Amino acid sequence: MKLIGWYVSVISVCLVVLTGMAQAAELTLYSGRGEAFVRPIVEQFQRDTGIKVNVRYGDTAQLAVLIQEEGRRSPADLFWGQDAGAMGALANAGMLATLPQNVYVGLPDIYTSTTGQWVATSGRARVIAYSTTRVTSDEIPQSVFDLTRPQYRGRVAIPPTNGSFQSFVTAMRVLHGDQRTLEWLEGMKANQPKIFRNNTTSVAGIADGEADFALVNNYYLPRFLAADRDYPVAQTFFADGDVGNLVNVAGIAMLKTSKQQDAAVQLVRFLLSPAAQQYFTMNVNEYAVTANVISNPDLTDTRVVLGAAPKINLDQLADLGGTLDLLRRAGLL
Repeated sequence: MKLIGWYVSVISVCLVVLTGMAQAAELTLYSGRGEAFVRPIVEQFQRDTGIKVNVRYGDTAQLAVLIQEEGRRSPADLFWGQDAGAMGALANAGMLATLPQNVYVGLPDIYTSTTGQWVATSGRARVIAYSTTRVTSDEIPQSVFDLTRPQYRGRVAIPPTNGSFQSFVTAMRVLHGDQRTLEWLEGMKANQPKIFRNNTTSVAGIADGEADFALVNNYYLPRFLAADRDYPVAQTFFADGDVGNLVNVAGIAMLKTSKQQDAAVQLVRFLLSPAAQQYFTMNVNEYAVTANVISNPDLTDTRVVLGAAPKINLDQLADLGGTLDLLRRAGLL
């Protein structure tokens, strides 16, 4: 009887330990990516692993600020941001853990942090969209700096309050300096741009005849084309290396304060898996960061995209405050 009692005690202890492990396998994800994009892939991860993920959705920049305010008390295990700038800000604040090198080894340099503290989950290219009915091929500019010329007066749509536009302006500051960036912003302001609130309305504004050109991310037009193959808008890149072709990323980072780092790394690996990468390129119209993914026919070949992109360290896109200051000085905010 004593032996039976001993076995019962051991089994009880094991059950307690296993229950504790099951309870521990729960993650909190702060997501600057929209719920429509994130929920399907998170639900698949939960089904595949049994790890529960609690997601807090919000604006990328605001969530990054919130994490810094929460400090060591933050419940977040992971941060999934819309652009590299927010992740750079958290890295600079000492909030992020270093990911295992084998998570990102072999990825193109533009898809990883130089510090190893974040990794891209998908790529997002800047393009110039244009009207297929009002723009001739010789009118398509070779550089984003050309848009301050008189021939583009009143014809270009920009969304100054949009995060991806602000990241692009930050990239211009990194590559060309604050003075030239301010001159470009003031030149755009003087050229009477059409102001829109985001990329979607900018593309729609071209189709509606409100603008002839727009500076947007690559994945918005394919969403319109999915509903109407004759949608009267096309898009292209500027000349190779132009800052207007910035390839930014949506990326994932693990917080240094996470108590569930093994499970957190599992989610990071899952987002780089073939299934997740296929989802991002086919369903979200973004560029896969890994190879062996079926190409989306509405997207330019990845090799062309990377060839057109400017060479830039995305970790340097963290200074949003300086960018907002220039936008205000130019009268665009």
